[in-house]
Amino acid sequence: MAAIMRERAEKADLASLRAQLERVQGRKLDAPVLPVHPVLSELLPGGGLMPGGVYSLSGATSLLFGLLARPSQDGSWCGIIGMPEVGIEAAERLGVELERLVLVPEPGKRWIAVAATLAEVLPVVAVRPLSRAGNAEISRLSARLRDRGGVMLVQGPWPQAEATLAVSEARWEGLGKGHGYLATRTLTVTSSSKRWPVPRRRTMLLPNLDGTIVSAPEAATVSSWHDRARDMAPAPIRAVG
Repeated sequence: MAAIMRERAEKADLASLRAQLERVQGRKLDAPVLPVHPVLSELLPGGGLMPGGVYSLSGATSLLFGLLARPSQDGSWCGIIGMPEVGIEAAERLGVELERLVLVPEPGKRWIAVAATLAEVLPVVAVRPLSRAGNAEISRLSARLRDRGGVMLVQGPWPQAEATLAVSEARWEGLGKGHGYLATRTLTVTSSSKRWPVPRRRTMLLPNLDGTIVSAPEAATVSSWHDRARDMAPAPIRAVG
């Protein structure tokens, strides 16, 4: 009987602690789908980042920033693990609120433990795996994400991902012959998911001239967009070397 009472007390303490965390973080266990930019929402099942879901990303880091932007703007804290080269200026330009961004550049060999810990308190965690994770570790992390209603964005492959987003056909515009500035980048994102039989593809400007995300113009107007990008760029400089 004493053991049963002690177990109940421990569960009550745990429930109380979790409730306090919910109040501090502003999170709910039955969290709704986190909205993303409308252009990207077309590529995600449910139109956003689903609580407990893992998304596999391949390609440009700007895609990661694009997915983090809206949640951070709406008040969700986000974490980035194992990406020491990430530029916070580029993240801010694409709309990520730096005041709600936690960076862990070098998590070491225990990266999955770091990800699991951050998933306890942050609604969105992005990670680049530094080593192969075992099936048991993946299962425990997935269970924690479902329990907390968190979202994980993985730079690389991940088993049973809610969706896999891959960048292709990326092309920068704005440079002339040896001078100028990079202004816009056109790229195609292909999304594969177990929730739809045929992959979805969207071509977009990421970033646009003002650093935002927009659907790419129709083929007939692409050249005029690129011309405007060059016209609006700062005064050109000569390349050195």
